[in-house]
Amino acid sequence: MRSPLRRRRRRHRGYVGLLITCFGVIACLMLPRGLRQLAAVGYLSLPLVLLGTLGMPIDEGRWPVLRMVVYRLLALVTWVTSLIWYLTPLSQHSTGVPLLVLWAVLVLWSCERLIRNLALERRINREVLFGALAGYLLLGLAAGLLFSATETVAPGSFSASRSLEGPVLRWQGASADPSSPVWSVDFVELNYFAFVTLTTTGYGDIHPVTPQTQMLCVLVAITGTLYLAMVMGLLISRYTARDVEDELED
Repeated sequence: MRSPLRRRRRRHRGYVGLLITCFGVIACLMLPRGLRQLAAVGYLSLPLVLLGTLGMPIDEGRWPVLRMVVYRLLALVTWVTSLIWYLTPLSQHSTGVPLLVLWAVLVLWSCERLIRNLALERRINREVLFGALAGYLLLGLAAGLLFSATETVAPGSFSASRSLEGPVLRWQGASADPSSPVWSVDFVELNYFAFVTLTTTGYGDIHPVTPQTQMLCVLVAITGTLYLAMVMGLLISRYTARDVEDELED
């Protein structure tokens, strides 16, 4: 059985690893056109990073261990499904459906486990703040992946009200060969829109068209707001508890 100190150190390493992975995916999306497809490697690594970061028992007992096992299986199945989706051609629309379901469940469950792990921290340090930030970035990246998968399942689910330099938005399928694999398509615009939706900024340059994508955007916005509210409340309570402890020690 690991000691509390070793568990805490492992949690902190996981926070840092998850944050680095999220920033790595975002950095790949900022690369010039033709290199942004490297983000697919980062997306494929996310389920494995989540498995290593959050795939450990949070509490003692048989039920937490069972939850851990199910979570690990979910992460592995999501990784396999993501790999299949990236390798299949755009014409195979149905491959994006299981990806939508698995990634949505995995990310929501990961945020729940991340918040529970953050609740175990007695002190707010750099690693804990890294973990809180990583969870928010994970929500945005997962939303971008869900939007991208939705566009491959039902092309035309999103529309743009502004002109772009070069080809028409690649995720609309106008410049994408149906026989090309999904990983070769540039989904940077949908990832950008995902973070705009998550932060409820609403620039108005991209918008959902179908009722399904409209409701999906609503869920993303609500999830981002709830995550911020829960994490901020948790961090503030930890700061308050530390101040009380310091006053009692004085």
